Amino acid sequence: MSRAPVGRRRFEDCSVVVTGAAGGLGRADCLALAAEGAHVWVADIDVDAAEALVPELAAAGGSGRSVRLDVADADSWAALAREVEAAGPLHGLVNNAGVSLRAGIADTTVEQWRRVMDINLSSVFYGLKTLTPALARGAEDGGAAVVNVSSIAGMVGYFSATYGTSKWGVRGLSKVGALELAALGVRVNSLHPGLTATPLLHQAPDTSFVDESVRSVPAGRLATPQEIARVVAFLLSDDAAYVTGEEVVVDGGLTSGGLYHRILAGLAEKP
Repeated sequence: MSRAPVGRRRFEDCSVVVTGAAGGLGRADCLALAAEGAHVWVADIDVDAAEALVPELAAAGGSGRSVRLDVADADSWAALAREVEAAGPLHGLVNNAGVSLRAGIADTTVEQWRRVMDINLSSVFYGLKTLTPALARGAEDGGAAVVNVSSIAGMVGYFSATYGTSKWGVRGLSKVGALELAALGVRVNSLHPGLTATPLLHQAPDTSFVDESVRSVPAGRLATPQEIARVVAFLLSDDAAYVTGEEVVVDGGLTSGGLYHRILAGLAEKP
């Protein structure tokens, strides 16, 4: 995407759409991109919160424009696509919006299933479908890339029927997107964060799930949103110009060795 020489900001004169942009990881993504010169489309269903972020993007060194987007609504995506196309080439898309539901198959209602799938998975399809023309123009203008935010729940078996399935779906759809958009010069990758200190992780007042989960992280802590955002920026930049169709896991070693880390730690605690 970036056309800046070494020593300059990577996203100067680049335009990026970030969904679920007003809080949590989306907010960190917006600030990281703006700090390197990007113009960020701050897309969120909470348009007031999105609008409040715009001055911070200017202060960080970039610029922003807030837009209301219901990621589960195809018509809302079509409206966003019209605005983006009218403004010029699009160099990046971060499909970040998502919701969580910790419930198994038997305890998940049909309504809950549809809601999580619509927000977590259908939204990624809508984004790729509606914004590909603008991204193709971005590719012609120096480069374009998509980061679809999945989860480590899309890498392993997971106890949530809706969340786990939707995040595996994001992983698979990203592969399809990488294949289809390669001819246009648009790269597509999925990002799989581990336990990250965002409101989504801490939505339950009971912290026991998070506390127990951290015991399995070899790094011994949660990620910060800023650490994840730096990887998003890398995947959008020309530093990752030959990276497409990949799953990039950022989890402190949880999925690669968390089970054995926990076993060994437990053994060390025994007398």
